[in-house]
Amino acid sequence: MIEFSPWPQDLVRHYRDAGYWIDQPLTQILDAQLAANPQAEALICGSRRFSYADLDRQSRNLAARLARQGLGHGDTALVQLPNVAEFFVVFFALMRIGVVPVNALYSHRRLELAEYARQIAPRLVVASRGHELFRDDAFADELRAKGVAHLLLLDEDDPAQSLAHWLTHAGDLPQGAAPTPADQVAFFQLSGGSTGTPKLIPRTHNDYDYSIRASVRICGVTSATRFLCALPAAHNFTMSSPGTLGVFHAGGTVVMAPSPEPLACFDIVARERVSMAPLVPPAVALWLRAVEEDPARRSLLASLDLMLVGGASFAEATARRVPELLGCRLQQVFGMAEGLVNYTRLDDSPEVIFTTQGRPISPDDEVLILDEDGHEVPDGTPGALATRGPYTFRGYYRSPEHNAQAFDAKGFYHSGDVVVRQGGNLRVVGRIKDQINRGGEKIAAEEIENLLVRHPDITHAALVAAPDAHLGEKSCAFLVLRDGAGKLSPPPLRRHLLELGVAEYKLPDRFRFLPELPLTAVGKIDKRRLRDSLAAETA
Repeated sequence: MIEFSPWPQDLVRHYRDAGYWIDQPLTQILDAQLAANPQAEALICGSRRFSYADLDRQSRNLAARLARQGLGHGDTALVQLPNVAEFFVVFFALMRIGVVPVNALYSHRRLELAEYARQIAPRLVVASRGHELFRDDAFADELRAKGVAHLLLLDEDDPAQSLAHWLTHAGDLPQGAAPTPADQVAFFQLSGGSTGTPKLIPRTHNDYDYSIRASVRICGVTSATRFLCALPAAHNFTMSSPGTLGVFHAGGTVVMAPSPEPLACFDIVARERVSMAPLVPPAVALWLRAVEEDPARRSLLASLDLMLVGGASFAEATARRVPELLGCRLQQVFGMAEGLVNYTRLDDSPEVIFTTQGRPISPDDEVLILDEDGHEVPDGTPGALATRGPYTFRGYYRSPEHNAQAFDAKGFYHSGDVVVRQGGNLRVVGRIKDQINRGGEKIAAEEIENLLVRHPDITHAALVAAPDAHLGEKSCAFLVLRDGAGKLSPPPLRRHLLELGVAEYKLPDRFRFLPELPLTAVGKIDKRRLRDSLAAETA
């Protein structure tokens, strides 16, 4: 079994008695639909259409082949696929045989994938020839040298490592192949993190399944729901809030899109009669702008009933324009891959929906809002968010130093968010941790700073957030150059980071050069002064 930090036994008993944990594997999501309506449309990916029976058949084919190669309980997998149907086929196949995956984002590059591989030591990697890391075999050979036994690739010709070939029938599952126990780790989610090391979040079948079931009820997902998956399929928001797994749980249909780009998505919404779409605020802004530019485009969204918005700060003024311009209802979401999820409710007043990020999904979500001394603050006062509950994890994977910082003695997870509680609902007002939230993508400042100072002409680096009307935040790197260094410009600095394998969304948006970085009284870089200088520059 994969090690993880379990819940205390008294809470385990309570969560079971309350019906939150039902001791079923995540594969039950698919099994229930096979029993109820196997020919119902589960998934649309371009011109390809999959019934629940199709999805099950292909995932069982892959599971059987993998199991016959000796993969099963105790093994891990590193998966990196774009928004394609195979993402779900692979996910359910791995669940079937108890292989625990990390689902990397398709935008991740060498730095992130190598780190995930280091942490979990996968026996299996599933990726795509379309990704720059796998266009040749160099990175694949590195992975094999570190213990990867099987590499399966989308759009690969060689049958030995062609994912398409491994999805063909090869006999039934071997006897004994089964999911991990429901109270054990099903897969790892990715943390946005506030440090330079990507952290992995162990999610059990029990805790993740409860979050999905509760979200389905709150968001009104039914078998008639047609759900647009345009954000990265591996994102926690896209998977479970209520997400693709919530739609499968209800027997609805997931409609894939390669990205949230508005014009392409508008055509997909119209063609497939999409009724529900999750987006991050920057994507919402693009959709709004597209309709403003051509009001006739609104007719393409006639089937869209509900838009869920989460992942980053959402301005009230923009929120109010969603029903006005797009003609659909709005539901705000504030969640985290570590667990806690908040929603505005469908019957909330417009004021609550437009000005807050909602309230927790569970009666047993415990939420504390604390001042700097750890004391609870009254409603209406900003404070640091701490939480525990039936679907909030108890510790990062093999990361005792981070766990010591993130958890208190009572098991409350301190998320680093600054929130205000008003009438039971939460409003997110900022971050404590040194992290940039660029349109819902979390960028750990320390990670980029450590890479910048690897440049031979840079001696010190500090990355800070700058407010941005469209993305919520952008990043600015303040740099100190070594004596005698020539002038540096942004293009070679970004190229330096790309050559080190960092994802493009993490590249600094701006660069500023200083003779020295300001320091606090205790000798730390004074990032508040740097942020203030950016604010003054903007003003």
